[in-house]
Amino acid sequence: MPPSITPLEHSKDDQDDLVFLEEHPAEPAAHANREAWRVMIIDDDEDVHSTTTFALGNLDMQHRPLEFVHAYSASQAREMLKHEQEIAVILLDVVMEQDDAGLHLVRYIRETLKLADVRIILRTGQPGYAPEIDAIRDYDINDYKTKSELTRIKLFTTVTAAIRSYEQIRKISDSRRGLDQIVHASTELMSLHGVHNFAAGVLTQIASLLRQQTHGVLCVQECPESGCHELMAMAAAGSYAHLDSTQVSARNEPAVTAAMERTLDERRNHYGNGAITLYFAGKASRAFVAYMLVERDITEIEERLLEIFCSNVAVGLDNVELVSHLHNAAFYDQLSKLPNRTRLVEILDATLLGPAKQDATLSLVDLDHFAETNDALGHQFGDLLLLAVADRLQSRLGQQLTVARIGGDIFCVLGDAAQVNPAMILALFQVPFSIDGQDVQLSATLGLVRLGEHDGSGADALKDADIALKRAKTQQRAGHFYFSRSMGVEIRERVRMMHALRTAFGQNQLFVVYQPQIDLVTRRPVGAEALLRWQTPDGKFISPDRFIPIAEYSGLIIDLGEWVMRTACRELVALRAAGHDNFTMSINVSQVQFRHPYFLEMLRRALADTGAPPEFVELEITESMAMEEPDLLIKMLGQIKQTGVSIAIDDFGTGFSSLSYLQRLQIDRLKIDRAFVTEITGSARGSSIAEMVIQLGRNLGLAVIAEGVEDERQAQILQSLGCPLAQGFLFARPMTADALNGWLSNDALEGVA
Repeated sequence: MPPSITPLEHSKDDQDDLVFLEEHPAEPAAHANREAWRVMIIDDDEDVHSTTTFALGNLDMQHRPLEFVHAYSASQAREMLKHEQEIAVILLDVVMEQDDAGLHLVRYIRETLKLADVRIILRTGQPGYAPEIDAIRDYDINDYKTKSELTRIKLFTTVTAAIRSYEQIRKISDSRRGLDQIVHASTELMSLHGVHNFAAGVLTQIASLLRQQTHGVLCVQECPESGCHELMAMAAAGSYAHLDSTQVSARNEPAVTAAMERTLDERRNHYGNGAITLYFAGKASRAFVAYMLVERDITEIEERLLEIFCSNVAVGLDNVELVSHLHNAAFYDQLSKLPNRTRLVEILDATLLGPAKQDATLSLVDLDHFAETNDALGHQFGDLLLLAVADRLQSRLGQQLTVARIGGDIFCVLGDAAQVNPAMILALFQVPFSIDGQDVQLSATLGLVRLGEHDGSGADALKDADIALKRAKTQQRAGHFYFSRSMGVEIRERVRMMHALRTAFGQNQLFVVYQPQIDLVTRRPVGAEALLRWQTPDGKFISPDRFIPIAEYSGLIIDLGEWVMRTACRELVALRAAGHDNFTMSINVSQVQFRHPYFLEMLRRALADTGAPPEFVELEITESMAMEEPDLLIKMLGQIKQTGVSIAIDDFGTGFSSLSYLQRLQIDRLKIDRAFVTEITGSARGSSIAEMVIQLGRNLGLAVIAEGVEDERQAQILQSLGCPLAQGFLFARPMTADALNGWLSNDALEGVA
C-alpha cells in the first residue's frame, strides 16, 4: 500500500500564504448557496481521503467552496464517473487493484468516457514508479506528484491551478458551443418563411442558447418622424403565448412594457430579476425587442453570446447579404464549396426538363474505405484529402461538368455521357493524392444513371444512382455499375416485401410449423424442427427463401427470431405436459440473429420465461456461419453451451468446412443436407458424401441426422450407413402445433411405425 498523503507536514515556506476560513455555524449555509467545485478523490487508502478533505475542506478556490466525491478503487470510480456530473479535478492514486490501475483509469476517462475537460492529478506513494514525463505525455495528466511531497500548501496550490485550468477550458468550450449554436440558429432562422415564423424562431433560439424552456415575447416598435408607436407582439411563447399578435402595453403587461421601453430607450440589453430584455437594432424607423423569463442568473459568457446573437438577428432582419450567405449555406457544401445535395437536385430537375437530358449521365463517386483513412490520420487530414479529390474531379474532367459533394465521402459528377465516363473517372484515382507531403492512394466505386433512360425527378435519379452504387459495392470495389429498370423493379419489390412482412408480423399472419425427426431404427419420433411460415390473407404462402433474406436485411429477423424461439419453447413445454418427455425441439438461428449483441440474453430469457428445459432445446446454425470468424463463434458457442442448450450444424457438407475448426466447435449434431440425401439413389457414388458425414460424426462423437428423406429406399440406405436419425416427407410434412399433438398420439405413431 502506498504511503498516505501528509498534508499536515509544513515546511517553513508553507506556512506563509495559506488562510483557513473561520469556522462558525453560518459557514455551511453560505457554502450551500454557492456552486461548489467538485473534486473526486480516487484512492484505496481511507486515510488519504480523510487527510485530503481535512486539508482542503474549509478552503475557497476561485471564490467557490469544494465538494468532494470519493471512490476507493478504480472499478468503483469507473461506475461512478458514468453518472457523476461536473467533476473539475480528480486526485488519482496510481497503485490500487493493480500496479497501474490509475493509469488505465485515466485512459478510460479520456478515451471511453470522453471526459476531456476534467483535470487529473496523478498521485503515487512510490516515487519513480511511473516516469513523470511519460505519464503526463501518454495519459493526458494535468499534474503528477508523489504523496510525500504534497504538503497542505502544495496540495492547495496544485488543486487551485487545476481548477483554474478547468475553469478556462469550460469557458472556452461554452463559448465554442454558443458560437456554433448562433451560426446554426442564424441558418435555421433564415430558412423560416414569414414574419411570425421568424420571430417565433428568434424566441426559440434564445431559449435554446440558454438551455431552458421558452417563455417570452418579441415585439416591434415603429418610430417614424411622427413618433414611436405601440409595441406589437410579433410572436409569443410559453407564459406569454396569450400576447401573440397583440399590442403589449402597461395596461395588460406593466412589467414587460416597462422593461422593453427601458431597453429601447437605452438601446442595449438588460439582464437580471428573473428576466432578460434584448435589443435588436432595425432600420432607422424600426426596432425590435424581446422579453424572456430566465430560470437562473445569466453568466458572463452567455451575455456575450446573446450580444452576438442579437447582432446577427438584427442584421438578418434588414441585410440581404446575410440572406445570400445563408442561401450558400443551404445549397453549397461548406468544406469544398461545391453544390450540395439540395442544389444538385435542382440542377438535375433542370437538366431532365431540357434538351441535354438525352446525352447526360449522372455518376456517384464513393471513396473506398475513406472512414478508415479519416480515423487513422485525423479529421483535419481527411478534410484536406476531400478537398484534393474535389479539385481533381473539377480540374481534370472539364469545367462544363457539374461536380457536387452530397455526403461525407460521396461526390457526384453530372454532364455529357462522353465525359462522365467510368474509365475516365476511375483513372483519376490511379495517381496518389499528396497531402502535407504524404502520398495517399485512394480508390472509388461508381454508381451511374443514364438520364436519357430515366423517367422521374432529380431526386429519383439520385436515388437510382445510389441503388446502382450499392450494387457496385456488393459486387466489386473500385468498379462501377449502371442503373437499369430491372434493378428498380427489384428494389421496389424488395421494399414492398419488407413493408408487407412487417405488417404480416404485426397481424399474426406468420406462424410456426414443426417437422418431426425420426429414429430410423424404431421409426418413432424423437424431436421436431420449428419452421417459420407466412400465409397471406388471400391464402397464398410466401416461401421462406423469399422473406427470410428480407427479414435479415431489414433487421426484422431479430424480433421474428425471438418470437419463433419463444413459440417453439412453449410448444416443447406443452408436449412434455402431454407426456412426450424425451422430445427435442430444434430451432433455426440466422446469422444476423446469432451475431446480435443481445442474442445470448434473448435465449436465456426465452428459456426462463417459458420454462423450457434447455437440455431438450437445440439451436441450428448453418455451416457457412460456422466458418465465418470461427474464433468468435467458438467463444459464442461456449457461452450458449453453458445454458444447457445443444448445437447442430445445418446443411453440413455444403460449406467446405475446415475440419480443424470443426473439431474445436462445441457442437452436438451434424445435419446431412438434403442435396446429398437425394444423390444417395442417383448414382453409384451417390452415397459417398453422406457416408463420409456419418463416419465423421461417429469419429467426433457427434449425432447425425439426414434431412429431406422422401422415399423408403433413401431411409434404408441411410440406416445401413449408420445414420441414426432422419426427417422428411417420407415420415411427415411440417405441421401446426395442434396437428403435431394429434400426430404424436398412439394411432399416429402406429402409422409411422
